[in-house]
Amino acid sequence: MAVLEILQFPDPRLRIKAEPVLEVTDTLRAQVKDMYETMYHAQGVGLAATQVDIHLRLFTMDCSESRDQGVCIVNPEIVHMEGTQYEGEGCLSVESAFDKVERAAKVLMRATNLDGHPIEMEVEGLQAICIQHEIDHLNGILFVDHLSRLKQQRIKSKLKKISTRK
Repeated sequence: MAVLEILQFPDPRLRIKAEPVLEVTDTLRAQVKDMYETMYHAQGVGLAATQVDIHLRLFTMDCSESRDQGVCIVNPEIVHMEGTQYEGEGCLSVESAFDKVERAAKVLMRATNLDGHPIEMEVEGLQAICIQHEIDHLNGILFVDHLSRLKQQRIKSKLKKISTRK
């Protein structure tokens, strides 16, 4: 397994809409293992394939406190949302940025797992936020897109300062 490079905002590859997974191959399984390794290494709760320059509709997530309940979601589709929550979010692709984003409080998602078996998840709280956040990535949307233009400008300025220090 290997830790993959996580693309950083404003990299234009983060805006590419992911294509459906048509077949789970050994190569794809190996990439997913690397995605888990990368997600855990970066201390994230979710990682969309697009964030590591794999433009397929899948993501890994582990919202457990013990960090040992990872799940791979393939070709996700939110079929129902209800309620509202307004919680702080960060993103592995938007270094050092954290802000509140309005999301649905509860989501019902259908997808398949890495073995091709259909799954359905009805979740709320952090898992609901994570699913919406990662599906946004698969659609070329970043959490900063949900913020005001002023907040987006502040984040861009902050990231520019960070990159000049490196």
